[in-house]
Formats: sequence, structure tokens, C-alpha cells
Amino acid sequence: MAYENLTVNELKELLRERGLPVSGKKADLIARLSEGEEVPEEPPEETVQEEPQVEQVSPADDSPDDEEDYEEEGDFEEEGDFEEWDEIHTARQKPVLDESTKSALKMRSEQSKKQPKFRRQEWFRYGRLSKTGYRKPKGDDSSMRKNRKYRSPMARVGYGKVAAARGLHPSGFEEVLVHKSDHLDGLDPERQAVRIGSSVGNRKRSRIHNRADELGLRVLNRRQIDKRGDL
Repeated sequence: MAYENLTVNELKELLRERGLPVSGKKADLIARLSEGEEVPEEPPEETVQEEPQVEQVSPADDSPDDEEDYEEEGDFEEEGDFEEWDEIHTARQKPVLDESTKSALKMRSEQSKKQPKFRRQEWFRYGRLSKTGYRKPKGDDSSMRKNRKYRSPMARVGYGKVAAARGLHPSGFEEVLVHKSDHLDGLDPERQAVRIGSSVGNRKRSRIHNRADELGLRVLNRRQIDKRGDL
């Protein structure tokens, strides 16, 4: 079976059905599933021949090793509750939030589902306007400004979200815009996350990635950098 084409959640479901641990990277999950397919082919031979030999020859030496392996697997399963890591993202922490902030983020998400999509005036007439963001309509003869029928809704005070979650990332982090690695010093990895400026080049971006990994900070707009030349 081609496990490489499956997602991480699908691989975890297969592991749960077989009673195997669901922690680790995607490559570890695939390796664990492939090993699980190979093991059932030889269970009768191993149980009949090898198990009695292990119990009779060195029971004292093997028992502690089995206990240590069992403890290590248990610890590994507890740590597996964290979000999966991949080759690009090396830091996917989640913020430490109180109950009030969590409820505020949930309320803001529900409010966003009911909010209409704000468009520029006459976005349907000109293609370039449909690709740009919202701007307040102006002009004495503006049908949108006068709230005439069949016009796009305007952004108003009533569409404001809950104040406790204002300015927070959907994950709950407080975004901090940085342009060089020195700006990462003094940030709190439990509350703040990093967003690299759009004008930052690959050289400085790579330094920011490495420094963020050392400090345990999450980079919200992290991307894979193709190293060329002297990078």
C-alpha cells in the first residue's frame, strides 16, 4: 500500500486501528505501518521458537530491557500529542492562553463566519478592482455610499469583533514583525510569534529561521529557502 500518498491524519487512523503509537513525523508513521505489515507474516515461528529461548537463557537480563522499552514508548506517546513537524516548519508551538482568551478567539471565529465579504466600489465592473482590498466609497453620486439596493456592504462599526481577541493571530499568538535576527531577542515564545517582513532577503531570512529555532519561537510565514551561491 502506498502510504506516501496518504495524509498524516489518515496514517494516524490506520495506526490507531492496529494499536500502534501515533506520534512522530510522517516518515516515522509510514515506517511504523510498513513494519506492522511485515510482522504478522512471521508470528507463529517467532512465538514458538524464540520466546521460550529468551525466557530460559537470560530472563534477568531481558526483563529490565523490556521494561525500559515499554517506558520509553509510553513517554513517546505522551509527547506525541503535539502538532506534527515537517521538513519546512521546525517550530510549530501553540500559545499558552487563558480561558477568557480562548473563548474570545472562539467568539471571533463565529463572528467572522457571519460577516460579509467587503469589496471595493464597482468591483464587478473592473477586474483590477476585484483583485484589490476594500476602500471606503466616496463621491456625491456613489450608489454604494448612499446604501442603495443591490450594492456591496460597507465596513461599519457594527462589524467589529470582540476586543479581547483584537490583533491576535487565529492561533492565539501576538504577531511581531521583524526584519533581522536581532529583533528576536526578548520575545516570549509562549505568547508571541514572529512574522518576517516581505522585503527581507533569503540571507537574513535564513538567519531569522535559525535564531527562532534556538529561542523556540514560531515563524508564522516561514518558507523553504533554496540555497544558492554562498548561502
